[in-house]
Order: sequence, then structure tokens, then C-alpha cells
Amino acid sequence: MLDKHDSQLRYCLYARKSSESDERQAMSIDSQLTEMRSMAENKGLNIVCELQESHSAKESGQRPVYNQLLKGIRNDQYNAVLTWAPDRLSRNAGDLGSIVDLMDQGKLLHIHTYSQTFTNNPNEKFLLMILCSQAKLENDNKSINVKRGIRSKCEMGWRPGTAPLGYINRAFGGVNDIIPDPERSEIITEMFYKASQGWSGRRLKQWLDEKDITTRNGKTVPLSSILAMLINPFYYGTFQYPEGPGNVWYKGAHKPLISKELFDQVQQSRGVYKGQWGSKSFAFKGLLKCGKCGGEFTAQEKIKTLKTGEYKRHVYYNCNHKVDPKCNEPYVNQDNLRILLLEFIEKNHKKININDKLRAKIEKHYSITQNLLGYYKIEQKLDKPLIEYSRYILTKGDENEMTNFAKGIITRISITNSRITMV
Repeated sequence: MLDKHDSQLRYCLYARKSSESDERQAMSIDSQLTEMRSMAENKGLNIVCELQESHSAKESGQRPVYNQLLKGIRNDQYNAVLTWAPDRLSRNAGDLGSIVDLMDQGKLLHIHTYSQTFTNNPNEKFLLMILCSQAKLENDNKSINVKRGIRSKCEMGWRPGTAPLGYINRAFGGVNDIIPDPERSEIITEMFYKASQGWSGRRLKQWLDEKDITTRNGKTVPLSSILAMLINPFYYGTFQYPEGPGNVWYKGAHKPLISKELFDQVQQSRGVYKGQWGSKSFAFKGLLKCGKCGGEFTAQEKIKTLKTGEYKRHVYYNCNHKVDPKCNEPYVNQDNLRILLLEFIEKNHKKININDKLRAKIEKHYSITQNLLGYYKIEQKLDKPLIEYSRYILTKGDENEMTNFAKGIITRISITNSRITMV
């Protein structure tokens, strides 16, 4: 029989199943729903809605139905959750923080799982955090083990993933190796010779079509794929994994289809090396104005060939000289610009205007950081939200994160002799 408190609880039944390999042993959504409905009926729980989704919970804020669950709690549509296990709700710090915040606010009164219940009680909340943190620990450890395995495979000379056109993947003796494709490898080698003689990409495509060379799906090879193949060092015996500026290069154990000399001839015949496919992205382009002439600051990349045959990408920002062709504002490379921007934000954070999208990211990052510091009881004082987020993005963020960060800054800023000021 329900007591007065239980009769006031309005439950949302939430079921989640991930397609991730580490959750293949979890119950199916149908099984979760069946068990939870039976439990609700036996215990007289008031179920006001059901939500279900197939989505990984490794990254915070990425599950649309879970976000709908949180929104319903905030809007007082229900004040309790029925789910199979704590890890159905959270396997990361961000989502765990959202759940605990709602309990602290008195919005979420009860979490009921198959074997446990949790209320806004310090001991029960702590247990919930331990169980969800354990799920995160399992995720992190599996990620580390997978990365370790991939790194070992790379060090043995075998590139993970699907082999480029001209090679095939083969499982032999318990090892997945890569061998030349008997139907395509000789043609790919000949393609490089023709490219070294100045053949254009379109002419090479026409020739491959005449030779009936297709992708593994039986389709004609796109021009974009041909151009990407011509700048792929895998064909002469080296590879980078994962691909991107600053990542490690490995000597492949596979048989090269071409020599390093032929590869270099192709690059010379086709002009300068243009970097990794799709790498021309400039995070801070459009953010700065030239402090000397008022022109826009643009960006360009320089690819440096190392003695090992690897390539290193450098990004430089400079005045576009459209206002003053003789403007002598010096170049600034991206690494130094990140330092200058962080110093500027730390001094002027109260005056900087940002859009709502960036503000939401900053608030989320700040909340997660607070929860983590509080949970692990680290004696560390956080700075202002914008400063903390800027430190994270400008020191650890990738190109995409820095681009979104720059787009969110509304305040116009300029640079003069490596000094950033407001316009």
C-alpha cells in the first residue's frame, strides 16, 4: 500500500539501449519496458509517461529523449523516474550532474530501479553518483584499452580501418593485415605514374572508368577520391593515425604500391602539397580586424615537409591588405594567437559580448566542472565562467571547438603588433 509520499510521485518510465559494443549485454528496450511495467503494476507506481531511445550515453547532452526527460522534470510534468539501472540514466559526468542538480532543487524526488531506489538523501545521492561514476570508469577504461590496442596495431605497421583503394583487408593467423588488391593495385600504381607526368584529375578519372576500375561498392571512383589518393602517403609505405595535424606517423608493414620518389614527383607535378583532405579550416578567421588599417584579418596555411617525409601544418593570420595594400601589420601564427586571445579574455571578460549559443556552452561547461571538483573534493577555486571555458578551448580544444567559440564572440576586436584590443 502506498504511503502519502509515494502517492504524490508521478513517474516517467525511461528505457535506453545503446548500439555500442560495450553495452551489447544490456537488456533490450522491450525487455526493460516489460520488466518496468510489471514492477510498476506490482508496487502501484503512478506512471504518467514512457520514454525510450537507442543512443549511447558516453557523451553528455547528446541524447534527445534523455534531454526531453530532464525538461519534463524541470517543467513539473513528473517528479520521479523509473528505469532498469542507474547506468541507463548516466554514463558520463555531465548527465549525472544534471540529475543530481534536479534532486537538489527538489524537482526530482525519487529514482526507482530494478534493485535500488534513490531519493534526495545525501547517502542515497552519493551512492547514485558512485554507481554512475563506476559506469563512466568502465567506459573510460574500455576507451583506454581500445586506444592501446589500436596504437599497438599501428606500431606493428598495420593501419586500422578499411584499406585505401588498391589494397584489401585480410584476416590471417589472427591478425588483420593489408595486402595489394590483385584486381586494382597495378592500375593504381600506373595512375601515379600518369599523375607524375602531369595528367589532370579528370583525365585520370576518365582513364580509370575506361579500365572499369570501381570502388568496393561497384561504383565509379569519384574525382574527389582520386585527388585524395594522390596525396595519401600510405601508397609509398607510411600512414598517420588518426589523420590530423600533430598526430603520429607510422611505417607501414604493407607492401608499397609506389616509391617515395614517385610520390614526391606527383606532388611536384600537381603544385604544392595541399595538406590533409579537408584540413583547410581556420578557427579565428573573421574574428579579428587589423588595428593599423581596419582591414579584415584572414588566414593561410603552410605545409612543411620534415626529413622523415611527414608533413606539419602551420596556420598564420594576417591583414588581407584590401584597405591598405601596403599595411605592414605582421603575421601571427595560430599557437601564439591562442595565447593572445586568452590573455585578452582574462583581462576583458566583463566587457565581451557573446551569443546565446556560446553562453549555453559556457554555462554547461562551468556546471560540469563545478560538479566534478565538488565530487572529488579538490581544493580549487574556479575563475569566471567565460575565462574557465576560454582556458579549456584555447589550450585543449580542437579546430571545430575553436571555430564555434570564435563564432560566438559578438564583440569586435583588433590586433596591432601582437596586441589585441576592442574595436
